[in-house]
Amino acid sequence: MARATPIAASRVISYFTRHRTAANLLLLVIVVMGALAIPNLRAQFLPQVVVNSITVGTTWEGASAEDIDEAIAQVINPALLTVNGVEKSFSRSFEGRSYITMEFEPGWDMSRAAEDVLATVNAIDTLPEDADEPVVTRDAWRDKVTDVVISGPVSAEQLANLADELVLRLFDVGVTRTTIRGVASPLTIVEVPSVNLLAHDITMADIARSVNAQVEASPAGDLEGSNLRIRTGTRDRDAASIEEIVLRSNQDGTNLKIGDVGFVNVESVAREQQYFIDNAPTILVQVDRSDAGDALEVQAIVEETISEMLSTAPEGINIELARTRSAVISDRLSLLVDNGLVGLGLVLLLLFLFLNARTAFWVAAGIPVALMGAIAAMYVLGLTINMISLFALIITLGIIVDDAIVVGEHADARARKLREFPEEAAERAAHRMALPVFCAALTTMIAFFGLVFIGGEFGDFISDIPWTVVAVLIASLIECFFILPHHMASAIAKSAKERWYDLPSKYVNRGFIWARDTLFRPTMSWVITFRYPVLAAVIALLIGQVTMLVSRDVSWRFFSAPEINFVNGGFAMVSGSSRAETNAMMLELQRATEVVGAQYEEKYGRNPILLSITESGASSLSGGGSSVKAPDELGGISIELIDADARPYSSTAFARDLQNEVKRHAKVETLSFRSAFSGPGANSLEIEIYGASSEVLKTASEAVQAELTRFAEISGVEDNLTYDKEELVLTLTPQGQALGFSIDELGRVVRHRLTGLEAATYPDGRRSAAIRVELPKGEASADFVERTQLRSPTGAYVPLADLVDVERRTGFATVRRENGARIVDITGELDAEDSDRALEVIETIEETILPQIDATYQVESRVTGLVLQEREFLSDAQFSWILTIIGIYSVLAWVFASWTRPAVVMAVIPFGLTGAIFGHYVWDVPMSMFTIIGLLGVTGIIINDSIVLVSTIDEHAKKKGIYQAIIDGASDRLRPVLLTTLTTVFGLTPLLFEGSQAAEFLKPSVITLVYGLGFGMVLVLILVPALVAIQHDLSRRRQALGRALGARTAAVRWPITVSLGTVLGWLGATLGATAVTGALPAWLYKAAGPMADWSPMASAFVLYLIGVVAIMMVCTLAVLVVHNRAQPAEQP
Repeated sequence: MARATPIAASRVISYFTRHRTAANLLLLVIVVMGALAIPNLRAQFLPQVVVNSITVGTTWEGASAEDIDEAIAQVINPALLTVNGVEKSFSRSFEGRSYITMEFEPGWDMSRAAEDVLATVNAIDTLPEDADEPVVTRDAWRDKVTDVVISGPVSAEQLANLADELVLRLFDVGVTRTTIRGVASPLTIVEVPSVNLLAHDITMADIARSVNAQVEASPAGDLEGSNLRIRTGTRDRDAASIEEIVLRSNQDGTNLKIGDVGFVNVESVAREQQYFIDNAPTILVQVDRSDAGDALEVQAIVEETISEMLSTAPEGINIELARTRSAVISDRLSLLVDNGLVGLGLVLLLLFLFLNARTAFWVAAGIPVALMGAIAAMYVLGLTINMISLFALIITLGIIVDDAIVVGEHADARARKLREFPEEAAERAAHRMALPVFCAALTTMIAFFGLVFIGGEFGDFISDIPWTVVAVLIASLIECFFILPHHMASAIAKSAKERWYDLPSKYVNRGFIWARDTLFRPTMSWVITFRYPVLAAVIALLIGQVTMLVSRDVSWRFFSAPEINFVNGGFAMVSGSSRAETNAMMLELQRATEVVGAQYEEKYGRNPILLSITESGASSLSGGGSSVKAPDELGGISIELIDADARPYSSTAFARDLQNEVKRHAKVETLSFRSAFSGPGANSLEIEIYGASSEVLKTASEAVQAELTRFAEISGVEDNLTYDKEELVLTLTPQGQALGFSIDELGRVVRHRLTGLEAATYPDGRRSAAIRVELPKGEASADFVERTQLRSPTGAYVPLADLVDVERRTGFATVRRENGARIVDITGELDAEDSDRALEVIETIEETILPQIDATYQVESRVTGLVLQEREFLSDAQFSWILTIIGIYSVLAWVFASWTRPAVVMAVIPFGLTGAIFGHYVWDVPMSMFTIIGLLGVTGIIINDSIVLVSTIDEHAKKKGIYQAIIDGASDRLRPVLLTTLTTVFGLTPLLFEGSQAAEFLKPSVITLVYGLGFGMVLVLILVPALVAIQHDLSRRRQALGRALGARTAAVRWPITVSLGTVLGWLGATLGATAVTGALPAWLYKAAGPMADWSPMASAFVLYLIGVVAIMMVCTLAVLVVHNRAQPAEQP
């Protein structure tokens, strides 16, 4: 029996129902708050990802990856692991640089973390002297808005100045996250041939000190008693001034200048990375939005700034937007809004068909009111308008009116059937339905709020759903009980006279009443009569659907990321390739792109290419050893395609055809193309191997890769442990030691000769300029050791080859560690089109290949990437579902004041899976993580009708027998049950038929909710009445058992007691023992026969059932024997 609504709550409801202005004032406040929040809500494509990481970067020029790892990473990393809040650390050591990234606990104060990391790094004083100071950077999530393309018939320096001006203008108007690409920092190089160093008896360090002294001007102070200030240095920074810098004054009065020993060259700003559009040099400015920025607003500001800048730019300069996200975001959000409006229209149509016009109007009015309240709450919570939050709002379109339907329909019924006055009918309807409706809404909130407990990237990805749904439902409850009753009283008072616009609902309800009385009530009588066969049939239906899932008639694919209309290609040339050779390959990519675009235009009627940008000096794709390549050896292309809905093929297919068209240059080492996808996720296949030296890890990695290449479903297999250049290890000879050389001094001089040294840095506009002293290109050749001569402490020059012994070895270009352990990642693309085959491949890798590798090479390995994310998601989802069930049960136990009644209400939950599986089968859509999300939602929504139905049956049971109460209660609640379910289903139906690729990843949730709730509605109307009747039967049996156990006659009491104790003992011996040990007890295993090959719990369950039947038969025979013996002989 459900509890009554608390008196305090009833008084508040009565106040808002009868007060003339309170309800309307509350309505006005909610609408105004929502209207104020709408223009301030930020818009973006997908939810913002929380980044809880900090990176420490250190530069040590000329050092190998192994040296960097040993002298820097292994010194800094242990100290950083002691910082509070650190969960994981990842170090990456490359030639000349090291990056250590710490991931912190979710919700950790990152400002405090940055301060702690900085303090820890500053306390380290054992880093190499030549290494730069570590730089601590707090990582931030960047959401790209657009690229700005700047091109024209001017020099690269002029284009760079225009880019600088654009960035400054954007900064002035609040756009602060910009990155200039294709522009290098100003650099002046003083090239000094080694022969001149010998001839003039001078070192590169001497030249660097002289340059620094002249370039850097420093204030020396003020003179007392005069208005004068002294400054040392003249800031000679142009090439001509640098050539005139005096290195030494000779005894004959002449000066040795830099121009006498070397050459001064000013490098181009386009010396490293270059971009081209249609072979024309281009500079790109990437614009990202800040955490508080709106993507649509940022792009509008950029467009306005460009327009202003073009009015004063030189003739021929072209500044335009490329690869914009604004149109994509607008189109995607509009898609969901349009589907939402269609769903809203279907909901309104349904309401006006089943309810009279005035009641339907005020029930429907709850939709915009609740949405406005939810939008205001979203603004307060810092949520944004994106694909996920909009989807959550669409989910709630039908749920919003569920509360109002129940209250409004009951008020209308009380006025018609009980002839209550309008205010009395509305007030009593709100009082009567307050607790069931509140309970139903609370269980739905609990179900969706369970998504909060899903962690990781995917937890962040869907985090907007629970908060949005909870906000909408709270707003719906406020509207339902504090606003609707007042307006329902007015609507009922004015609906006494029939209006023409009530005719549709009049005829629909006439047909509904006939169907209810003629068809539904007899059906309920049939369900109650055959309640056990009905229960068995429903369970069989569930088993049948689960069998479809187990047999893989319905497939599984964890996450299908929305496609972004971009294809990226990258290549790396062999070491020693020139920039001209790289540019030739870059032009080949452009040619192949144009050819494939023309082929697609001929085949499909439209060229899919909107924009293609080629690049040299960098590659948009990592891997393949690109991290150790010089800029001259890297290149790539980025292609923007038309929208996925405008083409009958995927970007992956385009990338595959493009790769087949490209004619590889003779010196190309690696070449790959990949399509782009949005949202979280990792490589579809990723394997980590750790716990050994780099050499062993590389050998194990190559063995794994050899095994993976045997699978046709796996492509693009590579690892991130690439071989470095051949390394010459120099050790000081006894002769070198005798001449006074030290290994540290020797290393410093050789490093200066090979990598040069930085003489000075100074600000130059927005960038930092540098002056370096280097040997001319070509001198650091393979015979460097034989040709180089060094000055000994005695002043004599000695060949380097006489001072050192040379050992050749090959190291690795990168050293990666996770929490201090060396690690190598193997990545690849696993074709998931055939999800069953993909699962078989993963199982083979985990169960066969990796155990063999671990045993052979004494390493540890695991499958990570998307597979690991899937397992973590499912584990979190299972935990979330358990918490949801516990929460829902607790609410129902409190409302019904019963331990068993909630079981009846919640019994429909598993059967929502029946509809979900069937829906995926019908639509041939794989189940995914969004199916799990939908099932959590169904868990909360499907029991709403069950709660109202059971509470109504309990009300009728106060006045009549249980079976008649079931029939009458189900009949009374038929219309609200139909309406509440159909409004939710109709609200989502447009998305079910949405063919857009952008919304495809949401479809599993839509299918789950539509079919789960559709099947659930039927099951609520059939299964719940049957279960209520069965519970009544069990209650009577329990009472009879209690009387038997307490009987005074031993002949009655002892057989029952013994049989019950034996059944419980057999339960513990079979299912209990198996659950504890995980295996059948030995004595049961021998008796199981063929069942021994089954799973332990299945065998134990069957044995338990067999035992129970045997015990019952024995006890029955015993009772009959005792009864016959106790009966007098003369009695028949």
